[in-house]
Amino acid sequence: MSTPVVQHVELSNDVRRIAVVADTHSAPHEGTAKALAAIGPDAIFHAGDIGDLEVLDRLREVAPLYAIRGNIDTRADALPDILVIDAPNKMRVMIVHIGVYGPKLRAEVATRARAERAHLVVCGHSHVPFIGIDKGIYVFNPGSCGPRRAQLPIVLGHIDLAPTGVKLGHVNCETGAAWSP
Repeated sequence: MSTPVVQHVELSNDVRRIAVVADTHSAPHEGTAKALAAIGPDAIFHAGDIGDLEVLDRLREVAPLYAIRGNIDTRADALPDILVIDAPNKMRVMIVHIGVYGPKLRAEVATRARAERAHLVVCGHSHVPFIGIDKGIYVFNPGSCGPRRAQLPIVLGHIDLAPTGVKLGHVNCETGAAWSP
């Protein structure tokens, strides 16, 4: 197994709203653009399984983009496997593609998150939207805004950063409404 490529970046202090997408698989749902416009993000995170890299170009038209490659992204050599982002309010986010096993952080991801002093792990892969806490670390899967898998919703996520704390949520790309399980 090869050593993952890890990149560290810092967001500007004026970033307050972040849209989070994953598992676009070359074909974001047609409602994704409208959902992103409604969120009005200062930045976008893509948690892998991009597919056609033109998807990234379209996202960059909306806001600055921070993306990692997923297990299907064999042509995304310029992207890291793991992205560690210092966000405003001393919030550190670690983005990985495969981060959980069910509702629990994978052991190697939890170990890396602790080593990176991450407060939040953002992951994709499962297409299952999820907000939780495991091993003292917040876990956020935005779900998938790409082609539908089984009966799962087509959603994306958002992270709202405020001086008083962080709020995580999901938006249904088909209806534009807030989504919760």
